[in-house]
Amino acid sequence: MPFRLEPAPSFRDRLASASRAQVGAWICSGSPIAAEIIAGSGLDWTLIDGEHSPIGLESILALLQAVAPYPITPVVRVPSADPVWIKQVLDTGAQNLLVPMVNTAADAAAAVAATRYPPRGIRGVGSALARAGQFNRIENYLHRAHEITSLSVQIETDAAVQNARSIAEVDGVDAVFIGPSDLAASMGLLGQQEHPDVVAAVEHTIAEVRAVGKPAGVNAFNPDTARRYLDAGASFALVAADVSILARATEKLAADWIPEADSTQRAGY
Repeated sequence: MPFRLEPAPSFRDRLASASRAQVGAWICSGSPIAAEIIAGSGLDWTLIDGEHSPIGLESILALLQAVAPYPITPVVRVPSADPVWIKQVLDTGAQNLLVPMVNTAADAAAAVAATRYPPRGIRGVGSALARAGQFNRIENYLHRAHEITSLSVQIETDAAVQNARSIAEVDGVDAVFIGPSDLAASMGLLGQQEHPDVVAAVEHTIAEVRAVGKPAGVNAFNPDTARRYLDAGASFALVAADVSILARATEKLAADWIPEADSTQRAGY
C-alpha cells in the first residue's frame, strides 16, 4: 500500500479556528537559517516574500523546507498574479498564497482561477511530480487541492480600497491583506503610512472585508498602529521582518557600544 500523508491546516483553516488575531513576521532575507529562527519563535505565521526580496523559486522551496518542522503557518507572496508563477510556487509546495496588487473583483477571480485545477480554474496539472501533493502521497490531491490551498489577495491601492467589498466577496478569496506602503503611495502620500488618511483607508477596508465575513489582515511595524488595526477588527498582522529585526538590533548594538564620534565618522565610510 502506498505511503499516505495529510497536509497541514491551511492559513484559511488557521484563521477560522483562531480565538485571537494571528501575528507574524516577514521572511525577506532569503536565509533558511533566519526562516528557521522565526519559525521556532512562537509566532503564528510568516510571510515568505517573493515580490520585494531576492527570493526566487529555489529559495522558496528551501524556506518552506526550513519552516516545515515548526508549528508556524507559512504564506508565500508571489511577485504578481501571473498564472505561471502561481502554478510553479504551488507545485513547489506552497500551501498558502498571497497575491499582490489585486484592484478589482475580476483581478481576484483571475487569481482564484490560477490556483485551481479545471474545471474550477486554469492551474496546470503536474502534482504527481511535485512537492505540492507530496509526490503523490496526498490521497486524491487533484480533487482536494482547492480545499488544501488557501488564497489571500492584497489590497494596496486607492482603487482597490474602493472595491474592497466586491474583492472580498469573490468565491475562493479566503482573506484580504492590506499593504499600507503602496496604498499611501497611490494616495499621493509616498512614505507616509501613518498619515490619517491612510490609516482611515486601512480601517475602512478592514470594515468592508469583515462585513462580508472574510478575515482582513494588515502590515504594520509600528506597534501602536498594529494594535489599533487589531482593535479595528484585523484578524492577522505582520509586525516585523527578519531584515528589520536584524537592522534595528545591530543599530542598537552600535549605539550602545561605539562612541558617537566614531559612529559619525564611520557613517561616511
